[in-house]
Amino acid sequence: MHVRAYLRASTKDQDANRAKDDLFRFAEERGLKIAASYLENESGASLARPELFRLLSDCHPGDVLLVEQVDRLSRLNAADWERLKSEITSRRVKVVALDLPTSWMMATADKDDIQSRMLDAINGMMLDMLAAIARKDYEDRRRRQAQGIAKAKTKGVYKGRPEDSERNEAIMKMLRAGQSWNTVVKATGCSRSTLARLAERMKADA
Repeated sequence: MHVRAYLRASTKDQDANRAKDDLFRFAEERGLKIAASYLENESGASLARPELFRLLSDCHPGDVLLVEQVDRLSRLNAADWERLKSEITSRRVKVVALDLPTSWMMATADKDDIQSRMLDAINGMMLDMLAAIARKDYEDRRRRQAQGIAKAKTKGVYKGRPEDSERNEAIMKMLRAGQSWNTVVKATGCSRSTLARLAERMKADA
C-alpha cells in the first residue's frame, strides 16, 4: 500500500503546498510514509485536473489518496462527482481526508473483512455528503459574488477584473506573428472572446 498526497489550490495566487506539513504529520503519526505528492492549481469544480488523474493512474489497488479536506478533492456537480468517484472506486483507491475522521482508519486498514467493508460503506456516505456540502458552498459563493457585481454595476462602481497586460501583449505578439487562434488558446489558456477583443484592439491600433 502506498499513500499519495493530493494538494490543490484554486488559483496560481494561492499556495497549494500549504497543507503539506499537516498531511505528512498525519501519515507519520500513523507510521505511514507518503510515497508521492501531487500538486496543482486548478478549480475543484472542474474535472480538468491533470495531477489528480496522474495520481489515480499511479495508484495500485489498496493505495490511499490523502487530502487535507474533501473540498480539495471535489467541489464538483453531482454528475462529475459520480464520474470521479467511479474512477476512484474502479481503481480500489481509499480516500482519506483530515476533515473526515471516519476515513482515518482507512489509512491503516488492510483486511478485506466485514468490519473493513462496513467502514468503507460509511466512509463513502460521508464523502458524498461532504462533497455535496462543498459544491453548495461553491455555488453560494458564486451567487453572492454575482449579486455583489450586479449591485456594483447599478451603482456604476464595478470595474471588473484588472487586465493582465503582460499576458495580453504576449497574445497580440503571437497573433501578429501569424499564430492560429487554436494555437494561441492552447498555449495561453485564454478564451476565444479574449482573443476576439484583442484582435479588434489590434485592428483599431493599426
